[in-house]
Amino acid sequence: MASPDRSTDLPDAHRARPGAAAQPLTDAAIRRAPKVLLHDHLDGGLRPATLVELAEVSGYAGLPTTDVPALARWFSESAFSGSLERYLETFVHTVGVMQTRESLVRVASECAQDLADDGVVYAEVRFAPELHVEQGLELAEVVQAVLDGFAAGSAAAAERGRPILVRALLTAMRHAARSREIAELAVRFREDGVAGFDIAGAEAGFPPTRHLDAFEYLRRENAHFTIHAGEAFGLPSIWEAIQWCGADRLGHGVRIVDDIRTDMSTDPGGRDAELGRLAAYVRDRRIPLEMAPTSNVQTGAAASIAEHPIGLLTRLRFRVTVNTDNRLMSGCTMTSEMLALVEAFGYGWDDLEWFTVNAMKSAFLPFDQRLAVIRDVIKPGYDALRA
Repeated sequence: MASPDRSTDLPDAHRARPGAAAQPLTDAAIRRAPKVLLHDHLDGGLRPATLVELAEVSGYAGLPTTDVPALARWFSESAFSGSLERYLETFVHTVGVMQTRESLVRVASECAQDLADDGVVYAEVRFAPELHVEQGLELAEVVQAVLDGFAAGSAAAAERGRPILVRALLTAMRHAARSREIAELAVRFREDGVAGFDIAGAEAGFPPTRHLDAFEYLRRENAHFTIHAGEAFGLPSIWEAIQWCGADRLGHGVRIVDDIRTDMSTDPGGRDAELGRLAAYVRDRRIPLEMAPTSNVQTGAAASIAEHPIGLLTRLRFRVTVNTDNRLMSGCTMTSEMLALVEAFGYGWDDLEWFTVNAMKSAFLPFDQRLAVIRDVIKPGYDALRA
């Protein structure tokens, strides 16, 4: 498929210049590109070797294997089930070894360093404090440990010439009843590195409106939040997340395509697509979609990368962003996700920059800081790759 025409989205100074010898879109070149990550789970991104070591230290005996390469394969194979519920079962092992301050600091530090080494310059990484209290930590202690880990990892990355800003999203589990408590923590720590709030977990049977009290509290406190919606469940989940709960962003939002009518056999580019009222509202309001192609294929939200709704939604110029979701389970990085889209849809450097700018525009960061990252980091970085 030809690269989408977004000539009106980028200033002239940031479009490919005639005759410019742009660098090929290889894995190595894409890794050098500045990236912005909005949807990444801390307990879904552990290094397999760290998981084995933490299991040994903590006495956790539930791992399917302690052979590091085999463990990495097990996670990938188990996650590629086509079921969100089974996909979520793999987190029993990662959460199982993340129950002490020391383990949380280490995992968060390594997360920041791994993302920086992948070219990520800004990231919002989410975790559920309520899942890390089995050995006596208080919720606030969990949050502080993760923030300390992000700070340590970011400092280590900066020393290697890989500066990164990592902020936290505090997640409440949608099947539990601690969302108001977690929302209050998000407000309490928002000056210390917490960017906002989220709910996650199985969508079916647990609509976001079950947590309306938390969302109303956050809005009263002028706090930001995103909601997992439209991944394993359809349009009602997205509608509730936006119109009842007031979500700033949609975690995944893949099923918004159910409100778009188009004949891909005669109109593969989707230019004549007809948007329903909800899809039109999402596009008109520029509500960001936190899409994670590989993860969406694993959980059955999309049949393949080539058939992922991200292609149509990009063509229709929704506020699409590219994310990893769970780097361990999906065996992916931001680089591999972008490379997969390049191979599936023929995207070029302008397209990858567009995804990145979309994400930075949508970050839960003050406006002037977002503009500074776009102006001083993202655009010069992509200009260098097109030069």
